[in-house]
Amino acid sequence: MPIKTPPQSRRARLWRSAEAQGIPLRAILVTVAVVVVTFMAGKLLYRLRDTLLLVALGGFIALLLNPLVVYLQRWKVPRRGFAVAIVTFWAVLVFIGLALAFGWPLVHGITHLADRLPTYVDQAQSGRGWVGQLARRYHVSTWVQHNSAKIASFAQSLGKPALALGKGAVSLLVALGTIFFLVLLLLLEGPKMRAWILGNMVPERAAAVARVSSQVNRAVTGYMFGNVLTSVIAGAVVFVTLLVLGVPFPFLWALWVALVDFLPMIGGALAGIPTVLFATTHSLFAGVVTLVVFLAYTQFENHVLNPVVMSKTVQINPLLVFVSILVAASIGAWIGGLFGGFVAALLAIPAAGAGQVICSELWRETAPPEPAGPPGLGDGAVAPAGAGTAVGGPAIPAPGGPAGPGVGSEPASVTKPAP
Repeated sequence: MPIKTPPQSRRARLWRSAEAQGIPLRAILVTVAVVVVTFMAGKLLYRLRDTLLLVALGGFIALLLNPLVVYLQRWKVPRRGFAVAIVTFWAVLVFIGLALAFGWPLVHGITHLADRLPTYVDQAQSGRGWVGQLARRYHVSTWVQHNSAKIASFAQSLGKPALALGKGAVSLLVALGTIFFLVLLLLLEGPKMRAWILGNMVPERAAAVARVSSQVNRAVTGYMFGNVLTSVIAGAVVFVTLLVLGVPFPFLWALWVALVDFLPMIGGALAGIPTVLFATTHSLFAGVVTLVVFLAYTQFENHVLNPVVMSKTVQINPLLVFVSILVAASIGAWIGGLFGGFVAALLAIPAAGAGQVICSELWRETAPPEPAGPPGLGDGAVAPAGAGTAVGGPAIPAPGGPAGPGVGSEPASVTKPAP
């Protein structure tokens, strides 16, 4: 009685037909699936770009605050929850202080400019005051007369800075609240997540990952705190300079320089250009002195201050940092506008440090093994002709011959007494 085979499914017949015709159907389907999944993942990430930027910024802030939490735990606050609460409280106070120190003079200055702008227009038209003198000197009075209506309208629009700033207040508060809770949760749950990830690895790989992560953390935090110190010094120098020269709002511009100088390589130029221009509007002498101070401090920071401050941290290649900032700022601006470019430029610094450490570790791990030294007596190898003694070992007998000593004979350095 013949054995009946069960009928094959449509899928099995499809595979067999494709194999019979030499068509790699499985490979084609897998390739199409990978392309579709990659495209959909890219669309999803682009859709969530604002949320991802907030998460990245929160992770960056948590990375900066984590050493303070660890320091408090080693000092007198062993429980991590209390240490996180203390650090978070002081961080919120510092943020509020910076916001007030930066926002209040800015709003006050804009309001003052809006109130005084019609007077400046009248002075320019009539040739009175320092504005009228500038208008006569540079022959702009004709342009002011023809565009006085537009200038007055612009002044009226500047007269409501609170309304202009209040349009994005709700979204700003939501973003700040999201970043606050992200930082808080990352500081609290970060060690648990790290322990869970390392616990799911084999011991050898867990030890390697822990070693590399500690090197990355040391490199990034050391570099960033060094940058914070140099930025604070830059702000102090600018504050003293503008205060001595009598330039208005010296603390506001010092805070601006300290914040923007946090970006290495390009922060000094971005902070110095508007500061020098504002000092020049006060007086030409103040602008020239501010420019000289900026140039001198930049040279001092690059050649003296940075080597001293960064001497105890892992050095990151400046070219790598500069290229990373340019690339990240361009990509971030394309994804999230000005805010995305700023966040990406900040994240480029720890990314560059982590990439340098990881590449160095992979380079060492994949290096060819070092050649073995010369084999000893226990290796079963024959010593070359004329060999004397092995390194650090006993005398090796030379090959047999009429002049060569036997196995049990004394060394040649021993002189026998005459018979």
